[in-house]
Amino acid sequence: MQEERAFVPASIRQQGPQTLGVTWGDGHESEYGVRALRLACACASCIDEWSGKEQLDEATVPADVRPLRITPVGRYAVQIAWSDGHETGIYPFRRLRALCACAACRPEPAAGA
Repeated sequence: MQEERAFVPASIRQQGPQTLGVTWGDGHESEYGVRALRLACACASCIDEWSGKEQLDEATVPADVRPLRITPVGRYAVQIAWSDGHETGIYPFRRLRALCACAACRPEPAAGA
């Protein structure tokens, strides 16, 4: 049960113009750069669903892109409507947690590895 809670947000909040914060059910705190999160969209418009090739041109995403709406999708994901007009991406909780770049989630590789 504890493991499942790790993949369910307790809260999602805008922490500043460029940062989205998530507190997870296990108490872990994640911070996401909003542009990086927008670029990580895996919808069919951003990633070719047959080949897996990225379709999104990073240059078309404004530096000041920001979430306008964050809507729950069932009990497994959120959908984010972005200020650049994109709103078809769904971020499943497990994928969102996997995108966390903090030291606890992305430990440095051991020396010599």
